[in-house]
Amino acid sequence: MTGTQVAELPYPEDAADAFARLRPLAGAAWLDSGAPRHQARYDIMVALPGRELLRREGVCWRREGGDWIRIEGDVWALIADMLGPRREAVPGVPFSGGALGCFGYDLGQADVLAPRDDRPGDGLPELWLGFYDAALILDHETRRALLVQRPGGERAATGIRERLLQPTAPTPAPFRAGALQEEPGRDGYGRAFRAVRRYLRDGDCYQVNLARAFRCGFRGDPFDAYTRLRRWSPVPHGAWMTLPGGQSVLSLSPERFLAVTDDRVETRPIKGTRPRDRDAARDRALAEALAGSPKDRAENVMIVDLLRNDLGKVCRPGSVTVSQLFGVESFASVHHMVSVVEGRLTPGTMATDLLRASFPGGSITGAPKKRAMEIIAELEPSRRGLYCGAIGYIGYDGTMDTSITIRTAVCADGVMTYRAGGGLVMDSDEAEEYQETRDKAHAFLKLAGEGGD
Repeated sequence: MTGTQVAELPYPEDAADAFARLRPLAGAAWLDSGAPRHQARYDIMVALPGRELLRREGVCWRREGGDWIRIEGDVWALIADMLGPRREAVPGVPFSGGALGCFGYDLGQADVLAPRDDRPGDGLPELWLGFYDAALILDHETRRALLVQRPGGERAATGIRERLLQPTAPTPAPFRAGALQEEPGRDGYGRAFRAVRRYLRDGDCYQVNLARAFRCGFRGDPFDAYTRLRRWSPVPHGAWMTLPGGQSVLSLSPERFLAVTDDRVETRPIKGTRPRDRDAARDRALAEALAGSPKDRAENVMIVDLLRNDLGKVCRPGSVTVSQLFGVESFASVHHMVSVVEGRLTPGTMATDLLRASFPGGSITGAPKKRAMEIIAELEPSRRGLYCGAIGYIGYDGTMDTSITIRTAVCADGVMTYRAGGGLVMDSDEAEEYQETRDKAHAFLKLAGEGGD
């Protein structure tokens, strides 16, 4: 830890208020634990990255202290190169500097769609990472706020400290949503659903994750929308960030994609959903029905097998195990079936190698992955963008934690876009699957004035 400093600051009771103070700083981003209502242990807040890496329309750009410069190379190798040799960990904190940002679903299509995907997109980059040498860690278990500063992070640490200690936080302009549009609507979804059924029947694939988009115009500040969404639907893998083009990312993901600590890997795929009910007895019955559903169990085990295969590409032989199968976890608006797959990285393997081998996550493509992604590109009318990619960090110390970018809204050019989908298998019911997309979009529909109180 030569040259690394850790300073204790006053612990903020309200993480959203703390980040509101930091948000005006360039490159500010927040990995949100959902505290206090859905409390994972840590919040991570960063700002003022020393370097940035961006990929848009297949072209990579790097910024370090000035203008963006076009660079060549494989994106995963570029990330590893910018991280550099592994540095010593800082005890007691999950992130002590490194790369933090978002990986779009389209990063995983290079080997699937050739030469390119001509469907319209949302105007977002396929990748954005800030490389941070300072971070504010809120430890909700010990109720401490720790400011970690690596060499080179003096400016960022000073900016974070000064902003956090300001007497008041800026008040965001109230968010107001316009009319809702769905892509596709009920009829279009039905046509795509039946096309997937034909592919399943013909043996092209075993499962396909079919998604659709919800869009609305808006006025006001998307951060106001985020604070409302996290209050309604707190999750352990939330995130807020503003991309270099000014687009806002509001993520309320319940699903861990890949985590690495030392050489240990964990992924927690979600496959299987039921809505919550205000009546406690009916709510328990819905959770029990999910736990015992042969269809949902079949979907879940297909994805578990896919992820075991992905992890097996970079993990030690025999180390990949399933430590939880068909668990049920409950969130604000839905119950989810969650499994846990673990492994140990092969010596010399980096977190970026694991990402390359596993991206995008199998729980949001289908099986087999390549054919499912081809079908998704054929049937979904627009590119997914950040949806079903990943958000998280890769530390200088080799650690990593990322979420699957679901339950996520993107604000760009006055339009908010939210996507929701579900895995389809042969015995899927069209009406039930359509309704599941609305169940998963419950918080967004509430924000847009639909979907109940």
